[in-house]
Amino acid sequence: MYRRPEFPEERPFMTSGIRFKRVLLKVSGEALMGSQGFGIDVTVVDRIAGDIREARELGADISVVIGGGNIFRGVAVASKGGDRVTGDHMGMLATVINALALRTSLLKIGVESIVLSAIAMPEICESFSQRDALAHAAAGRVVIFAGGTGNPFFTTDSAAALRAAEMGAEALFKGTQVDGIYTADPKTDPTAVRFEQLTHSEVLQRGLAVMDVAAVALARENHIPIVVFSIHEKGEFARILSGTGRATIVTD
Repeated sequence: MYRRPEFPEERPFMTSGIRFKRVLLKVSGEALMGSQGFGIDVTVVDRIAGDIREARELGADISVVIGGGNIFRGVAVASKGGDRVTGDHMGMLATVINALALRTSLLKIGVESIVLSAIAMPEICESFSQRDALAHAAAGRVVIFAGGTGNPFFTTDSAAALRAAEMGAEALFKGTQVDGIYTADPKTDPTAVRFEQLTHSEVLQRGLAVMDVAAVALARENHIPIVVFSIHEKGEFARILSGTGRATIVTD
């Protein structure tokens, strides 16, 4: 476990030829399942870790918020009459499991990383503070945020927007099942139309289900673009950072 660092000098970027230098990547828990119906497919996690390393080699500083839907969803408890707060706490623990899996895959390929949890569990990982998160990022580590916001009733999408604002991210990358935002689910509706660019307000007004309302509103308030792309396309993260690739960009 890392000792709490002091602020070193900012790590210099390798190149200025990328669209965003400091980004936060939101990875859903479902993305880690691969073709499985539950749990973690290590091959998929290794591939996502490789995509993160490729993006870092371009010169980007990367932090990650990870969901837990591949293991547990708090709303599932509430839908069956259970206590939503307890359910959400269980979901937060699932995000810690996923964060540890991603950190393991990053370390295997030589990428130094740290898990910071919104819920204190010092025997397993460090606790989140903005100061420590910024210090780890400045030292060149990939910072993986777990535990959501630490509060029930908030999704990991909201946690991603919150952490992006706290880290001073220039963009929030949302890895999804498809290559952008559509008028409907393109997997079930062949007439769905893909957007190249939208504003935060348009996303909210149209009710486009790319992120929850709180997350989009927080990104809009802090002038953070949301880049929606397919997490399943190997190398797409780096391609979009380089100015190519396929994505929908939400800006103000």
